[in-house]
Amino acid sequence: MAIAPTPPISDEPESAFLSITKSVRGLRWIDRLTPDKSALATAISQRHDLPELLGRVLAARGAVLEDIDTWLNPTLRDLLPDPASLRDMETGAARVAEAIRRGEAVAVFGDYDVDGAASSALLARFLRAHGLEARIYIPDRLSEGYGPNVAAMEALAREAKLILTVDCGTLSHEPIAAAVTLGADVVVVDHHQADETLPPAHAVINPNREDDLSGQGHLAGAGVTFLLLVETARQLRAAGQDAGPDLRGLLDLVALATVCDVVPLTGVNRALVAQGLKVMRRRRNPGLTALADAAGLNKPPEPYHLGYLLGPRINAGGRIGDAGLGARLLASDDASEAAEIAARLDTLNAERREMEARALEEAVAAAEAMLEAQPDTAVLLLGSADWHKGLIGLVAARLVERFQRPSFVFAWDDAAGTGTGSGRSLPGVDLGRAVRAAVSNGFALQGGGHEMAAGITIARDGLDSLRAFFDDALGSDAMRARAEAGLKIDGALSPRAATAELIDQIERAGPFGAGNPSPRFVFPSQRLSFVKQVGENHVRCSLRGSDGGSIGAVAFRVVGTPLGDYLLSQPDAPVHIAGRLQRDFWNGRERIEVLIEDAAPAKRP
Repeated sequence: MAIAPTPPISDEPESAFLSITKSVRGLRWIDRLTPDKSALATAISQRHDLPELLGRVLAARGAVLEDIDTWLNPTLRDLLPDPASLRDMETGAARVAEAIRRGEAVAVFGDYDVDGAASSALLARFLRAHGLEARIYIPDRLSEGYGPNVAAMEALAREAKLILTVDCGTLSHEPIAAAVTLGADVVVVDHHQADETLPPAHAVINPNREDDLSGQGHLAGAGVTFLLLVETARQLRAAGQDAGPDLRGLLDLVALATVCDVVPLTGVNRALVAQGLKVMRRRRNPGLTALADAAGLNKPPEPYHLGYLLGPRINAGGRIGDAGLGARLLASDDASEAAEIAARLDTLNAERREMEARALEEAVAAAEAMLEAQPDTAVLLLGSADWHKGLIGLVAARLVERFQRPSFVFAWDDAAGTGTGSGRSLPGVDLGRAVRAAVSNGFALQGGGHEMAAGITIARDGLDSLRAFFDDALGSDAMRARAEAGLKIDGALSPRAATAELIDQIERAGPFGAGNPSPRFVFPSQRLSFVKQVGENHVRCSLRGSDGGSIGAVAFRVVGTPLGDYLLSQPDAPVHIAGRLQRDFWNGRERIEVLIEDAAPAKRP
């Protein structure tokens, strides 16, 4: 196989892959396989009879010699933790089992994102199999905001004896107390960061509560919900009752939520996604099937499709439409209803893209002006009354990607004198903790989240004070993260080496996503040809190596960026291209192409 030799990498920490210290995107290229793991990569390849490249990929992602078989074949049998290891799990499951035995009315309060929708659908499907039709309540993002509120919880308490909050509730003291006062039991099923004091719920199942020692804090909300179903089924079985459906059939929902919530694909999450993708490929969930068809997904789903095709469409309902559409879709057994909802979500997603593009253009201009005036700005805080509250998280994520800085984007409500903000971060900069500290210190009205993403509400005139607080709380971590920011590279390839067989080998180390990144390769000294803009802001081209081999390539959302401008300029010089390999299907035929993520001029021979 014509794999280009990996350039020698110095043991010096400042060494750069192919000596690229500042790419077109301003990034240093770094060999993901650090020198101390080179011997491990060789040992993995030799002991397990694997290709050298696969050994490098595994070693660079933290695999150890003794666990390679489990890494290559992640199963629930090997990786699923005992649900009872989570605090309050047995108590919460016992209450759900009791509701099933008594035929009680049950309500589910879920978040308006994919994780919340999937978690709500998991509970609805499980309870339906036991003869209970749960009432699902998803709050409106604009009028109610994130998490339980007093009015909604009181209304649910008048309808149901048991309320389960999923992917939310850990910080909802007053709303939960209101429901309890009216006689309802509340079981919180969540994964967000927690304060020392917990709400007065019957059970708070959250691996990220401070007294939980399970070590499962990387689970998405749907992962915690799945463990609740496992424990509930176990308790029903122990009592001699029907345990319900085969829970493995619900793993497609868990996989969807785990990928879309961008939690690390480590430990049991790898098994949940790997096995869930197998279930999804059988197309047994009418909602997921209809959504895939609406999105034009005509190939076996992979994590990429969950995160970039299916997830955004479910989220579109919560962002700019009916927040309950996603949960209804995923819980539905009616193919006609599912098709109708999926079509609506597809339309909303198209509208969302247009609105996001306009807001992003304005935000980028504001960020550039801010950085021109203050180049050492560590954390970006931007706001506008014209930006839709449902889109600010997406805009924040784009700003982080473009400017390599943690970013908060606010939608101002001038009438109320407040702003709703959404933040996205860089690895090593804990936004959730900083936001909770801002609330505790009076710089924010409310907020919460986790390390990489957080939500916050502030007074309109409190932006400058919050900016100063974040500069103090996050400044050093943010500057360090920027200094360490780089594009991690797994090796060098020639176009002739980029084959379907190579992708088959690489995919054995998957599923890829957060915490287990898809391998990235450099194609050294390529000539660009057939370069053209496609769509509104994408670029397509062909790469041709010195040996005459060629491969198609695409760069998404780059027109108007330094990378897009560089590619479209068709430089008459060799270019190093960094990106990932992907399969593309056209007219029923498979072809391999490069998803371009960066470029750098190559020195002429």
